[in-house]
Amino acid sequence: MKKTVLKRSLLIPFFILQLIPLVAFTPESYSTTTQEWWLPVLLAFLAVFATFELMVRHNPESWPWYLLSFAQGFNIISRLLMLMPHTVLNTDNGQVFNTAYIIITILSIIVSWFFLWYFEQPEIRMSVLSESK
Repeated sequence: MKKTVLKRSLLIPFFILQLIPLVAFTPESYSTTTQEWWLPVLLAFLAVFATFELMVRHNPESWPWYLLSFAQGFNIISRLLMLMPHTVLNTDNGQVFNTAYIIITILSIIVSWFFLWYFEQPEIRMSVLSESK
């Protein structure tokens, strides 16, 4: 099982899929009238930059890994902070539970936690490092 996960053909999709929990929000969050859109864009940019350093430039240093962990960890923190203000929507009929936002937030937190765990595995880091030689 571990040898399968360490193959480069599976590492590349994981590096690409890590962007999904960073940018997955409801469409209302990407409105120019809110200030919520810039943080997912910034975190996705940091993750793409770190991925480029690791997979294309084959940087052996540890700062790209820290940058990936920072992006995923800050995604979890920011989603927890935004959870309560977005729990209900104000409509003409009163307040309505924001089911879509809550589900997307919980799934994004779980997937970000998985990528935090996955990228911290020594086997994954060594596999990326050995591919660069």
